[in-house]
Amino acid sequence: MCELMGMSANVPTDICFSFTGLMQRGGGVGPHADGWGITFYVGKGARSFHDPQPSVDSQVAQLVQRHAMKSHVVISHIRQANMGAVSLENTHPFQRELWGRHWTFAHNGQIKNYEHLTLQQYLPVGNTDSEYLFCWLLGELRSAFPKPPSDPWPVRLFLQQRMDYLHSLGVANILLSDGEHLYCYCSTKLSWITRRAPFGEACLKDADMQVDFGTQTTPNDVVTVVATEPLTDNEDWHTMQPGSLLVLRDGKVVE
Repeated sequence: MCELMGMSANVPTDICFSFTGLMQRGGGVGPHADGWGITFYVGKGARSFHDPQPSVDSQVAQLVQRHAMKSHVVISHIRQANMGAVSLENTHPFQRELWGRHWTFAHNGQIKNYEHLTLQQYLPVGNTDSEYLFCWLLGELRSAFPKPPSDPWPVRLFLQQRMDYLHSLGVANILLSDGEHLYCYCSTKLSWITRRAPFGEACLKDADMQVDFGTQTTPNDVVTVVATEPLTDNEDWHTMQPGSLLVLRDGKVVE
């Protein structure tokens, strides 16, 4: 199975610490050696990096780690292929345009008989079930809401319903974002943590690295990180329940 990582913050924040931990699981301490990708939102723009090589050995991943790019929303994925070739076009996260915004999608799991889902405006480039699901989901959203609703709540309810349906067909742990909201759906496994003042020290589980967030933040910063498995071993992560949808905006949980 693949692994996911996402971040939502109220100020531009770099993901280097968490990304360093995730990188080790991509062919190092974990079996997810079939490619990796990451998308950073900057305003309405999105900067993405993909590589079909294992992240632990990837020079592109090392570049991302060194440059400490800052963003309000990040989605990352390390792949253990179970459907579709190991190739650049099959590497998550995937992107499409809706309502004049870049939407980004990453999936952990497998859906059987997904071809019965009728595609509308969007078509996959590669041959994974994940990209197919994204095209279906975004097409459903676009048909239901030809124009973006002024109230985001109907979109949340619609996504919950459609993701519940995917959950009924198989395993569908999903991260989805329009650059403003980060939608995190748990089918089997997702955890999250919110860091805010007073900030403390965190230690990675999969790398010899620790950081004192108190020296790198302000008292007003709020940052939430979501991952398939907790990335640190000295913090209390929240475990999501199967069938639950966590919505984040500016680092905070949207109730």
